[in-house]
Amino acid sequence: MTDLQQPAELSEPRLRRPHNRPALAGAAVLLAVLMVAGLGIVGHLGSSTGSPRVASSTGSTAGDANLALNPSNNGDQSAAIAGLQATLRKAPGNYAAWATLGLDYVDQARVTVNPAFDTLAEGALRKSLAINSADNFIADAGEASLAAARHEFAQAKSWALKGIVIDGYNAALYGILADAQTQLGDYDAARASVQKMINLRPQTPALARASYVAELAGNVPSAVSLMTQARDAASTPADTAFADYYLGELARNAGEPARAMAYYEAGLKVDPSYAALYEGRAKAEVALGRHSAAIADYTTVVGRVPQPQYVIEFGEYLQSLGRSDEAQQQYATFGVENQLFQDNGVLLDSDPALFCADHGDPAKALQFAEAGIKIRPFLEMDDAYAWALHVNGRDQEALSWSHKALATGMRNALFFFHLGMVEKSLGDKAAATRDLTTALRINPQFSPLQVPVAERALSDLGSV
Repeated sequence: MTDLQQPAELSEPRLRRPHNRPALAGAAVLLAVLMVAGLGIVGHLGSSTGSPRVASSTGSTAGDANLALNPSNNGDQSAAIAGLQATLRKAPGNYAAWATLGLDYVDQARVTVNPAFDTLAEGALRKSLAINSADNFIADAGEASLAAARHEFAQAKSWALKGIVIDGYNAALYGILADAQTQLGDYDAARASVQKMINLRPQTPALARASYVAELAGNVPSAVSLMTQARDAASTPADTAFADYYLGELARNAGEPARAMAYYEAGLKVDPSYAALYEGRAKAEVALGRHSAAIADYTTVVGRVPQPQYVIEFGEYLQSLGRSDEAQQQYATFGVENQLFQDNGVLLDSDPALFCADHGDPAKALQFAEAGIKIRPFLEMDDAYAWALHVNGRDQEALSWSHKALATGMRNALFFFHLGMVEKSLGDKAAATRDLTTALRINPQFSPLQVPVAERALSDLGSV
C-alpha cells in the first residue's frame, strides 16, 4: 500500500456540522441505578472526550469508529445542548437542529459511557429524518455515528455513503466512512477515504486518521509524524490533548514509557480535564514501576470516565499487585457495564471476549468472539477470536486468525504474544520463541498480567 499524500489543492467542504457538543440530559433512572451500584458512571463532563467511547484493550490508538466527526470536543457542553433545545422549542421543524442534537447525544453516550444517550440520539435523528429525508446529510452523519457507536459498522458505512451522495465535499462524512471501513476490515477502502478527507480538509481529524492508517501498516515513524502534524494543526486545547494522548500511546506501545509520559504530561498541561491522559499516564507509570502514582491516576480516570477498557486495565494491574479484592471490584464494574451495553443493543465484542478468555470463562469468551467477528471483522476482533479459540483448545483454527490479525503489518505486542502462545500449544517451538520474543521486544511491559506469562513460556521453551 502506498503512503497517503498531502493534497495538491485544498477545498473546503460546502457545509460542515457545527462544533457543538452535548451536555448531560435524561436517562436519570439508569444513571441512578449505576450510582447506587457504586459505579460512578457519571464521569467528568468537561472537554476531554478524545478517546474512543468503546475502546479496545489491545493497545491500538486512534482507529475506533467513534472518532466520529471530530476526534475531540470543545466548548461549553451545557450551553450547546441548551441552545439546541431552545432552538427546537421555537422551531420544532428545524431538521438540522434535530440532527445536530442527535449527533450530540451520540457523543454524550461516548463521554459518559452511558448507552442510554444513544436512545435519545435515535429519537432526535428519527425526528430530523421525518421532517426531511431527502437531502438531510447531517442526519445521515448522525445515523452513521449512532450505528458505529452500537458497533453496527455495515449500517454506519451505508449511512455515511448516503450522506456523501448528498454532499460529496464534506470531509467529516469521509471520516465516518473511513472509520466504518476500518472496523469492517476493508483497509484499502479506508485508506482511500482518509486520503479524500485529507484532500478536502487536512486538519486534525483527517491527520489523526492518517496516523492510524500508517500504524495499521506497521509504519510507526510515519504514524508519529502524522499525529505530530495533527497536534500542530489543533485549534483547541482538547484537540491538542487528543494528539498528545495518541502520541503517548504510540510511544508506549513501542516500549518507550518515559517518552510516552512526556506526551501525556504535556497534554495534561494543555487540558487537565482530558481524562484519557490520566489513563495513558497510569500505563506509563505501571511500566516505570511507579505503583502509587499509577493507582492514583487509574483511580482518577475510572472515577471520571469509566470506559470498559480503563476498568479492565485497572483491575488487571491491581491483580498483578496481589490486590485481588480491589481487582474484583473493578471486574464487577466491567460486568455491570457490559450488561448495560448489551441491554441497550451494543456488543462490546473484543473487550468481553478477551476478558473472559483471560479470567477463566472460555465458553463466554468464544460466545462474545463469535458474535463480534460477524459484525466487526477488524484486526482487533481477529486477535480476540484467535485467543478465544485458543483458550477453548482450538489452536489450529486460532493460528489462522492470529496470522490474520497481523496481516496488515501492525506492530502490536499483544497480538504477537497471543500468536506465540498458540504456536507453543501447537508444539512449534521455533515460531513460538520468535513471536513471544517479538512481543517483548516491541513492548516489554505490554500487560502486567501477560508479560510474566510470556516470560515463563520463553523459559519453558529454553529461550530465557
